[in-house]
Amino acid sequence: MPFRYRLQKVLDFRIKKKEEQLQEVIKAKNEVDRIQGLIDENNNEISGVIKIMHTTQDFRMMDSYDKYLKHLYEKGEELERQKQEAINVLEAEKQKLVEREKEVKVLEKHKEKMIDAYKEEQKQAEIKQLSEVAVQKYFQKTKEKKEEEGEEI
Repeated sequence: MPFRYRLQKVLDFRIKKKEEQLQEVIKAKNEVDRIQGLIDENNNEISGVIKIMHTTQDFRMMDSYDKYLKHLYEKGEELERQKQEAINVLEAEKQKLVEREKEVKVLEKHKEKMIDAYKEEQKQAEIKQLSEVAVQKYFQKTKEKKEEEGEEI
């Protein structure tokens, strides 16, 4: 009779939940990367505006450049706040993933112990069967010897 783990459905369910949580971690990581990309774009735009300000001699445009830079800096601060929130979400999702992995490892460890116990049980049954066969052979040989002795007399 082959080994059948009685908690296999639970183990499969936990593995599925772990994989789903891994996908959530990947989504959260992608969101952090997306926001970081927006921050990089904003920083590049700020440096571009600053270069234009320094190369432009038109002082009438300086007020517009200042307002635009102020807008870009505020946008950068908002993006940094969003990034921090996304990082917090990412850390929470990673923590959930660690918990899911622990749940799976516990059942996998239990399954390994059950497999070892099953193998030991099978080994003991085989030894018992071999022992019974040996006892039967012994009795058969002793019976044959008695019959031979009986014929000699």
